[in-house]
Amino acid sequence: MKSLQQYSIPYTGLKLGVHDFEFEVTDEFFSKFEYSLVKSGKLKVKLDLEKQETMMILNFYISGEMMLGCDVCLADYPYQVEIEERQIAKFTGNANLEEDTEEIIVLTKNESEINVAPLIYEYINLAVPYINRCADEGNTKWCDQEMIEKLRQLSGGTKEENESGDPRWEALKNIKK
Repeated sequence: MKSLQQYSIPYTGLKLGVHDFEFEVTDEFFSKFEYSLVKSGKLKVKLDLEKQETMMILNFYISGEMMLGCDVCLADYPYQVEIEERQIAKFTGNANLEEDTEEIIVLTKNESEINVAPLIYEYINLAVPYINRCADEGNTKWCDQEMIEKLRQLSGGTKEENESGDPRWEALKNIKK
């Protein structure tokens, strides 16, 4: 994670109040994470860090475009995202006193900066849809027409053949109880 040092924010010198930070997320960022769902993209991250006496509230606004692979035609296509997330970082005096949870990151007094790269990575990957499909399957410039045609050929016939039914089933329908 040393190469993601640009995503570290030294919070010890910050005054109480809201501080704004901006980051660029590119292909180089995704290459630092070995098993990332996203391999390519160009996103902007706006981070509002509100420093208080006992904690920091981090509000992330992530927008941009990432390239995803279509689950149907296997071609890459652009996917637009608009993400808003919030994370709380709590200051504590003793490292053994508390542990991180999903909602709260615990920062000890030995720490002087927070690296937001893992949070950005997590929020972007959570925005990836469960099923990736081109926006207009078969009709976009991104969709692989050759692959769609091959899938249609291998799917077991035309619509007319599927609607008329399999003749073997028709013979079974004539059997009476």
